[in-house]
Amino acid sequence: MKAIRRLTVRPVLPDPLRPLSDLARNLRWSWHPETRDLFQSVDPECWTASGRDPVRLLGTVPPARLAELAEDRRFLRRLTAVADDLDHYMSGDRWYQAQSGRLPAAVAYFSPEFGITAALPQYSGGLGILAGDHLKAASDLGVPLVGVGLLYRHGYFRQSLSRDGWQQEHYPVLDPHELPLAPLKEADGTPAHVALALPGGRELRARVWLAQVGRVPLLLLDSDVEENDPGERGVTDRLYGGGSEHRLLQEMLLGIGGVRAVRTYCRLTGHAAPEVFHTNEGHAGFLGLERIAELCDEGLEFGAALEAVRAGTVFTTHTPVPAGIDRFDRELVGRHFGPDSELPRIDVERVLRLGMETYPGGEPNLFNMAVMGLRLAQRANGVSLLHGGVSRGMFAGLWPGFDAEEVPITSVTNGVHAPTWVAPEVFRLGARQIGVQRAEDALAVGGSDRWDSVADIPDQDIWELRRTLRAQLVEEVRERLRASWRQRGAGTAELGWIDDALDPDVLTIGFARRVPSYKRLTLMLRDRDRLVELLLHPERPIQIVVAGKAHPADDGGKRLVQELVRFADDPRVRHRIVFLPDYGMAMAQKLYPGCDIWLNNPLRPLEACGTSGMKAALNGCLNLSVLDGWWDEWYQPDFGWAIPTADGAGTDPDRRDAIEANALYDLLEQRITPRFYERGASGLPDRWLEMVRRTLSLLGPKVLAGRMVREYVERLYAPAAEAHRAMDPDSARGLAEWKARVRAAWPGVSVDHVETSAASASAELGTTLGLRVRVKLGDLAPEDVEVQAVSGRVDSEDRITDAAKVPLKPVGGPDLEGRWVYEGPLALDRTGPFGYTVRVLPAHRLLASGVETGLVAVPSGDLVEAAGLLMR
Repeated sequence: MKAIRRLTVRPVLPDPLRPLSDLARNLRWSWHPETRDLFQSVDPECWTASGRDPVRLLGTVPPARLAELAEDRRFLRRLTAVADDLDHYMSGDRWYQAQSGRLPAAVAYFSPEFGITAALPQYSGGLGILAGDHLKAASDLGVPLVGVGLLYRHGYFRQSLSRDGWQQEHYPVLDPHELPLAPLKEADGTPAHVALALPGGRELRARVWLAQVGRVPLLLLDSDVEENDPGERGVTDRLYGGGSEHRLLQEMLLGIGGVRAVRTYCRLTGHAAPEVFHTNEGHAGFLGLERIAELCDEGLEFGAALEAVRAGTVFTTHTPVPAGIDRFDRELVGRHFGPDSELPRIDVERVLRLGMETYPGGEPNLFNMAVMGLRLAQRANGVSLLHGGVSRGMFAGLWPGFDAEEVPITSVTNGVHAPTWVAPEVFRLGARQIGVQRAEDALAVGGSDRWDSVADIPDQDIWELRRTLRAQLVEEVRERLRASWRQRGAGTAELGWIDDALDPDVLTIGFARRVPSYKRLTLMLRDRDRLVELLLHPERPIQIVVAGKAHPADDGGKRLVQELVRFADDPRVRHRIVFLPDYGMAMAQKLYPGCDIWLNNPLRPLEACGTSGMKAALNGCLNLSVLDGWWDEWYQPDFGWAIPTADGAGTDPDRRDAIEANALYDLLEQRITPRFYERGASGLPDRWLEMVRRTLSLLGPKVLAGRMVREYVERLYAPAAEAHRAMDPDSARGLAEWKARVRAAWPGVSVDHVETSAASASAELGTTLGLRVRVKLGDLAPEDVEVQAVSGRVDSEDRITDAAKVPLKPVGGPDLEGRWVYEGPLALDRTGPFGYTVRVLPAHRLLASGVETGLVAVPSGDLVEAAGLLMR
């Protein structure tokens, strides 16, 4: 019979075991080996059956076992030591507390998904895992972050396969009471709620749940509450599900409701109010509107409130293609804002203008979340050096008149949280070399450019470690294969071959990720005969472990999964290539360490960063990848191999795939497998082990989330907090009024005359020329602008590259026609073709850069022809 109601019955722990509850509720256990070992020792069988989830474990351990542990002095000593360690971790000073300067009192970090642990399945892929690693690294560094997201009752889907290899989705219902969460409560003990106004006088209410991620609180909003109508209860039903209005409501709840949840949390706990708000992708962009509304309620007009909000906001884009951005129908957005809906104090047209695609090729009837995110943030970044450049090009239309290189979007390359992703065996090997505490600090905080101690580890130890990890992966694969084939309807008699699936002594390649078409899951199948030869080579075979989920609505992605599965089902090769369904964090933590090669073959430059190869590298796995994302930035032949790309404009997609697949096979046949199987005088693959060693010592420190978060603090959070503090109400009003005045007067700004002291079109390196410029400023004054000389080497079309910018100074007052003369030096500091121009930009002490306003005045074409300088 089916139960009519479900309850969660919590265990009553004996008093001596009460600290176990605190340890289970703080997700630090997910990256702290001693805490996990302690829970495993409570009951090893229950630990495995609970999916290594301490909350579920404590709900299933027999009372007799708990009573026994309450009398076990050895266990209680371990419990005390681990509890004391957590207390020290939570309260002691860390990296952040040792920094000089005025850092933010708190930072609010908003993301639509968070991958913290498999026990809290609130993620679908790289964006969520990155967000989870960001929170963990912030905790390790002592950064006062508050995370904000949604609690999805179905999480992301679970994946299985039909008999013919078609992906099937399952959405298990998650009960928050069975997750490592606690309801945020008001002082009277009632659950804390936030509410959004909906059209027609309706209301969307959400409960706030708290997940403690080490030192970082993570607030998750849940609309499945009794006060909501059925439609509103389903707003947080599943991640990235539903139609446009469903997604819009999710994003309004995340952004607007999220700010309200942060305010509630700070009020109830005394936590410092955030000075910086960080939007991880455009999904949370509405948070800026809520903060504008807060300031309008305090008496600021919209323009001044916008400037105040922008000063303290950081926006991170992860999207390398316009199609990856959420865009909503303008009328739909308009219906959800204004007098009869949410944020009634703000004019709907002002809301809509923030998301309008005003650049060439934009669609005026669509509301673009990334565009709004950029307009509401004074600081923005991509997630790798290459992706920063791609983003500047993609959004350049928002800053007309400027080259893409000057678009104010920087980059902070992603990193991964090493304590989460490094196998315990790898950590122990490092700790044996430098000690446990130094090893923990190296992985969590980072800070060094290289891990030289890796050089002292004997080759034999590294090789034995790699084989151990490979063997563990083989066992994991066989277990998952059996489960998958049984799910697909296979009987026991059909599964005998699985005992020989994979070999712990064969070169193992991993490929696991989401399955959009640009990641090219099936590129390896391009020449199947050639792949079979590689898999079955008599002396130098390879084996491949593949995993990945296609979006439920992406039939094209599902067909790619099916194609791969059908190939892997072939009895000739199924012991050498496997597809594992239901890729997630638990699988990944076995997969990365167990592989020798991590394969990544996206269409360049469509991989914003791609952090899976970073996790593999931290375990001594070598990368084999297209030069995209982070690999484009840090690739060296010491760390792995680069798959050549055929990304010329004239190459059609089919030919491109053929060329790049052929390059992949060539690398495997001619360079990779010989190096793995070749043995030196010691009987070990010396050249392979040297690459493993250099990957760990030189690449390891770069890929850390600790490095990433330190960069965010130093390059984005600290400047944003400083700008936030400078933007008091009077300053915000002054900046808004100044911008309005400058925009109105800008048509009257021009460059009238340019001359230099150059006598000819050539000069010697090191020469300094005098530059004299006459400009019209119209209704503006010199303090409103900066006149710049821009110079550098020029290309064949006379475009300045790698430009140097030098401000010129006004000389005297305006002439009778209101023109000002500016002068300054022009240093000829580079040989070869050299050119210069001049330009006028708005200038104000509260701007993050002169590009911020998108306004610029440059010489006219006639003036350039008359006075331009080109040094050949």
